[in-house]
Amino acid sequence: MTTSEPSAIADELAGRLSPATIIRRDEPMARHTTLRVGGPADVYVEPATEEELGAILKFCGARGVKFFLLGRGSNLVVRDNGFRGVVICLAQPNFSRIEIDGLRIRAGAGAKQKAVAVEAKRNGLSGVEFLEGIPGSIGGALRMNAGAMGGETFNAVESVRVMDFGGDIRELQPSEMSVTYRCCATLKNHIALSAVFRCVAQPRTEIEQRMKAYSEKRWSSQPAAPSAGCMFKNPAGIPAGKLVEELGLKGTYVGGAMVSVEHGNFLVNGGMATAQDVLELIALLQAKAKAERGVELHTEVEVIGE
Repeated sequence: MTTSEPSAIADELAGRLSPATIIRRDEPMARHTTLRVGGPADVYVEPATEEELGAILKFCGARGVKFFLLGRGSNLVVRDNGFRGVVICLAQPNFSRIEIDGLRIRAGAGAKQKAVAVEAKRNGLSGVEFLEGIPGSIGGALRMNAGAMGGETFNAVESVRVMDFGGDIRELQPSEMSVTYRCCATLKNHIALSAVFRCVAQPRTEIEQRMKAYSEKRWSSQPAAPSAGCMFKNPAGIPAGKLVEELGLKGTYVGGAMVSVEHGNFLVNGGMATAQDVLELIALLQAKAKAERGVELHTEVEVIGE
């Protein structure tokens, strides 16, 4: 991609889309990730509607332009040189609706996971309490099959409305999707637009008590400093955080990135970290785990960019 191309891409997209769609050039990705690191995206777009999302995907496909779907920026490390292509974020209201229908909740891909848990609680619906403490969007939760407090996203999902990269939409059952631990491979070549969660009716007080317990446990064991969430998938036999702790690596730092002293599976930004600091710290932990315990640590977070 030549230096003139990002400007041309942004201009052509602006000519094809409504003024309600947000388009920015050279957008710093550190503003859009919970770890607060990352260089600029050539073009950043927030489509106003599903139709405009489809138009963006078709444009990128026809032009051979690389694109990336961004959620709320957790579970993500963007390299310091940024992303060459188009970053698409479903942050506009059309993608963030939460609707209650009996014992079911339909939530847009852009809805915050905590917002879904709170709305379920308000309506006396149990089954998605674990989402309360995961700092991301429903689209991201589906893409990563996110989990916490013993719950996992796809355990509560009844169906997912998806768009393929050609702009076509359909509704899929979980049985039609490739879902594994911390991954939904189907969403590598489809975009989640919304999901239906099946719940059970319970007294609101019981749901509140459970969510309060989850929140207290989280804040007593996880850092408040900027992080990407859990950095590594749990290997067989031992949680990644416990392994890092047993290796004596809590508090280890590279540049401005540090292994949290509260939880060994969180790398935090002390305020001045670069993506390179984070990546070097990841490599250091992986090397130590392999050398001293023979364990391969695989990242749960996605790493993108140049």
